[in-house]
Amino acid sequence: MIHGVKVKSLKIIPDDRGKLMEMLRCDDEMFETFGQVYFTTALPGVIKAWHHHKLQADNFICVAGRAKVALYDARPNSPTFKETNDFYLSLDEPKLVHIPIGVYHGFKCVSTTECMIINVITKTYDHKNPDEFRLDAFDPQVGYDWNKD
Repeated sequence: MIHGVKVKSLKIIPDDRGKLMEMLRCDDEMFETFGQVYFTTALPGVIKAWHHHKLQADNFICVAGRAKVALYDARPNSPTFKETNDFYLSLDEPKLVHIPIGVYHGFKCVSTTECMIINVITKTYDHKNPDEFRLDAFDPQVGYDWNKD
C-alpha cells in the first residue's frame, strides 16, 4: 500500500427506520483536521482523474453506486514512489480511503448508476488559489489502466 494511505472499514447500522453509517470521527487514526465536506458524482463509465494537493489530505467514502478509486504516489522521497493502488468503494463494502498530501488520485464510476463520493478534506477550498495539480486520466507518467479489474 502507498505510504500514508489508510483504509477504514465502515459499518452500516440498519434499523426499521433506515440506516446510519459513521464515516470519519475525530478519534480515528487517519483524522488530521477538518476543512470541509463536499460530494462529487460521476456517471457510469466516467473517469475523474488525476490530481493531487500540496496542502490538504482527502478522505473518500462512496455513498451511492460503485467507484474504482485509484492512487498514484508521485512523491520522489516516498518509500512507495511510483506505486499505484486501487480500491472499490460502495455501500456493499463500505470503507473510507485516506489519501495523503502529494498522492495523485481519481475515480471511475463502475456501476450502472451514478456514483457519489463524499470527501472530507483537511483544508477549505480556496477558489482564488486552488490547491490542485492535475494530470490527464491517461497520462503516460502514471500509466494506469482504468479498464483493468
